[in-house]
Amino acid sequence: MLVPGRRNLMDLGDNLMSRFSPLAAWLPNPSSTKLKSIREWIVVIVVALIAALGIRATLIQTYFIPSESMTPTLEVGDRLMVYKLAFSLGDVDRGDLVVFNRPPTLENTELKDFVKRVVALPGERVSAEDGVLLINGQPLEEPYLSPGIGTQDFKEVQVPKGHLFVMGDNRFNSRDSRWFGPISEDLLVGEVFIRLWPLKAFGRP
Repeated sequence: MLVPGRRNLMDLGDNLMSRFSPLAAWLPNPSSTKLKSIREWIVVIVVALIAALGIRATLIQTYFIPSESMTPTLEVGDRLMVYKLAFSLGDVDRGDLVVFNRPPTLENTELKDFVKRVVALPGERVSAEDGVLLINGQPLEEPYLSPGIGTQDFKEVQVPKGHLFVMGDNRFNSRDSRWFGPISEDLLVGEVFIRLWPLKAFGRP
């Protein structure tokens, strides 16, 4: 025995389900939407990584200081950011801190890159006398050296065109152009831009 009106309600429910079934087909499946969101985030992360690697390869690179050759300006363990386009967009200046590839005349080391300071430019004459560095016979002011630290005397060197004379700030513990001669500008990797670590020394060295 049927309760009056129940059959009509059941018919109405069936009609409503039939009427709205096309709309239901258009509604997003929760699990499908979640998977799509995950895929989109993966794509974003991959693109960001590729961009970061591209920037690193063309614009900047980080370096670790392994020796005392640049103290007190740079200490062992310092981490540096190097701007690789610095000398593609501008000229090298005296006093610049530069990273360069190992000179071909320096074979007895496993190090591939070096950081030194540019002290003499192409065409200049550089020497040291009585502990003072001379450029074209004139004393060079070097406020970046530790007090009381000078440069061992060496004979005058003419810097060839397209080359640079580089030295470490720790003059008594630096293998530099006094050892391997002026370096070709083609060896330059970039200019030291920022000291990243330690945080207490963060900034331009």
